[in-house]
Formats: sequence, C-alpha cells, structure tokens
Amino acid sequence: MNTSVVSPGRAGLILLLTGQMLPLIDTSITNVALDSITHSLHATATELELIVALYGVAFAVCLALGSKLGDNLGRRRLFMWGVAAFGIASLLCGMAGSVEQLLGARVLQGAGAALIVPQILATLHVTLKGTAHAKAISLFGGIGGIAFIVGQMGGGWLVSADIAGLGWRNAFFINVPICLLVLALSRRYVPETRRETPSRIDWQGTTLLAVILCCLLFPMALGPELHWPLMLQVALVAVIPLMLGMRASAMRKQQRGEHPLLPPRLLKLTSIRFGMVIALLFFSAWSGFMFCMALTMQAGLGMAPWQSGNSFIALGVAYFVSAWYAPKLIARYSMGRILMTGLTVQIAGLLLLIATFWRFGQANTALTLAPATILIGYGQALIVNSFYRIGMRDISSCDAGAGSAILSTLQQATLGLGPAILGTLFLTFARHNGGHYPQAMIGFLSIEVVMMLMLGGIALWLRHRLEAGPLPAAS
Repeated sequence: MNTSVVSPGRAGLILLLTGQMLPLIDTSITNVALDSITHSLHATATELELIVALYGVAFAVCLALGSKLGDNLGRRRLFMWGVAAFGIASLLCGMAGSVEQLLGARVLQGAGAALIVPQILATLHVTLKGTAHAKAISLFGGIGGIAFIVGQMGGGWLVSADIAGLGWRNAFFINVPICLLVLALSRRYVPETRRETPSRIDWQGTTLLAVILCCLLFPMALGPELHWPLMLQVALVAVIPLMLGMRASAMRKQQRGEHPLLPPRLLKLTSIRFGMVIALLFFSAWSGFMFCMALTMQAGLGMAPWQSGNSFIALGVAYFVSAWYAPKLIARYSMGRILMTGLTVQIAGLLLLIATFWRFGQANTALTLAPATILIGYGQALIVNSFYRIGMRDISSCDAGAGSAILSTLQQATLGLGPAILGTLFLTFARHNGGHYPQAMIGFLSIEVVMMLMLGGIALWLRHRLEAGPLPAAS
C-alpha cells in the first residue's frame, strides 16, 4: 500500500516523463558521439564498447535496488536522488580527460538512471486510475521513440555544431540544465508515495549479479584484443559457479520467507522464462545493432555526427507510431500474434538492410537506409510491448514488483552486454574485411536475423500457450 494517492497532474506527468527520457536520450546521444570520442580521447574500439556497455550493466545491477529503495524511502525522493546523480555524472562525462575517467562517469550515470526509472512507472501506477492511467502508460511506452529521435538528431547537432569548441562533450553537458530544472520542480509537482511496509533489500543477490555481469562483460569485450589471457578465461568460467551460488542464496532466502533479488519460484514460470529468452535474443541484438550502426555510419561511411543522427529518424518515428498503437492491437488480437508480427516485420527490415548495404555499400545515405529502418523500428516496438505483457501474464498482484524487477533487470543487462558481445563479433568481421564496415555490417545483420529466427521458432512453439490460458509452470 502507499501513503499517498495524490495525482501528479499534467506538470507532474511531464516531469516524470522528462526524467524517463534522460537515460533513453543519453543512450542515443552516446552512440552518435562515439566517433568524436575516438578522435578526442584516442579510444580503441574495445573502449567504445565499454563506454556503452558499462552504462547498461550499472543500470541493470542497480535497477532492483532502486525499486526497493523507492518503495521504502519514498519514490519522489529516490527519483530526485537519481536525477541529481545522473546530472553530476553527465557533468563528469563532459569533463572527462581520459577514457578511464569517462568510463567511471558512465558507471555513475547508469546507477543514477536505475534510481530514476523504477520510480516513474510505480508512481504512475499508484496515483492514476482509469483513462488517465491508460493514457499515461501509453505515453510511458511510446516515449522511447521520441527519446530516440531527440537523442539522434539533438546529439548529432550538438556534436557537429561544436559549441564553444567542446564537441562531443556538449552531448553530456546538455543533461545538466535539464536535471536542474526537473529537480527544481519535482518537489512541488510530483507526489510522494511509498510502501507502508518496508521490504528488505537483497544485498547479497545484488552483489552476485554485479560480479556475474562483470565476469561476462569484461572477458567478452577485452578477450579478443588481449588474446584471452588466463585471468579473463577464469572470469568467464567463474560465471557458472557464481550463478549456482546466486540461485542457492535465493532459495535459502525464499525458504526463510525473505524476498531475493530473483525469486526462484517466479523463475519457474514459463512466461518469465520466455521473457528471459526475449531479453537474451532481442535486447542484446537491439543494443548491438545500434552500436554497430553508429560505428558504420561515422567510421565506415564517413558521415558527420548530424548526418548519422538523421539516418535514424525514420526508425524512431516508426517505433513511436508502432508503440502508440501496439496496446490497442494486443487488446484486439493476442500477445503471441503481435509478437510474431513484430518479429516478421523486424526480420523483413533486417533482410532489406542487408540488401541495402550489399547494393549501395559506402554510398549509403539516410534516404537509402530509410525503408529498411522503418520496418526495423516498427517491428521493434511490437516486440518490446509484447515483452512485458508476456513476461508478466502469470504474475500475481502481490508479486508484480518482483516480476517487473526481474524483467527490467534482464532487459537492461542484455542491453548492456549486447555491444560488448555482438560488437566484438562486428569488429572481428571488420578486421577480416580490411576495415570495410558495410561488409562487416552484412555479417553482423546475418547473425541478428538468425537470432530473430530462433526467437520466432520458440514463440511458434509456445504460441498456443500465449494465446489461450495462463502459461504452466516449468518443471
């Protein structure tokens, strides 16, 4: 239960959605700025992977923690702490004089984002009802497309404009005044809510998750460049016993009636397991795609940052339109059918993009890429909307927070690992093709098509369960 049910009003809703856009826009802006960061800080391709991936991993590790702290200490308070941390981290990113400093600031940024995001959906859920709630949730779902467009266009313009000679640093500095504005108004317009009964934080589970993700991230990102030293091999092998240890710890906490980070009883649900498959195959491919496309546009095709950003406008618009209508389509048809439609459209777009790179190569422009990216963006939004609905369909109301935390953590973890794992494959393709990025992109997109076909095959296998009745628990 919550101590307050005061509606945030229009001003509060705008502030919450602005807070939601901050981490989403930052992801797009960072991708646009990658080539400029390379020249300014002399970053290697592997370091670029880490600049993107560490943000996502920190986001994932702290997400459930941020949700619990918001429940216990007050969601508006944690929202404001998150905005403050994000603003300070953005300032530090812009001031970074080395790759190491930038990486450290990116970790803080990810942690700040993890404090912001859980408070938004929870506040909307407990303070709004009926039509107002439905409209707010639709805006929450569709805001990703708007953030994507703003991030790509705004980031590209900021980097290319080189205001005050700061170049890519302006892409991070722009967050600071926005954070200050949100902080100045949130106490007045955003209502405070919290759980009446505080829930305990699984510090052990959170620490183990962080170690597991780092043992995956660093070997996959650094291994090929460092020729797989023993330390990285050991870290990668250690993932298995660490996961078993985390499961054992969660089982003990569950038996004592406590609330582990990833409750084993929920992980037995087929719906949650299928959500995990979607996260592993789709979200890792999505973040890897954005990273590889950003490098191809700028380092491969020689586009200026503003040209690279404009090349993704069609994708962002298609994503927003699709996300806006997806809830109505799911209500009219079924989650399984909408997921399969999204995968079909996504695969068609990927195949068209392969053909586009094959036909135009380094002569590609925003115009030649638009038909394929429109299909990709439209399909992506349908898949994302299906993800939470499928994953949450068998979760009882008392487990809604835990189920949402599992799916959100998986989503952010795979978004963080995508550039490290798939980005490494892409860079390997590029080296084998003499630095010819369009050819490397064809190889990468072929892998992504296979991943989407695998997801489609699993979805078809479960389709009759997705369209009728609750999904049975796995044995």
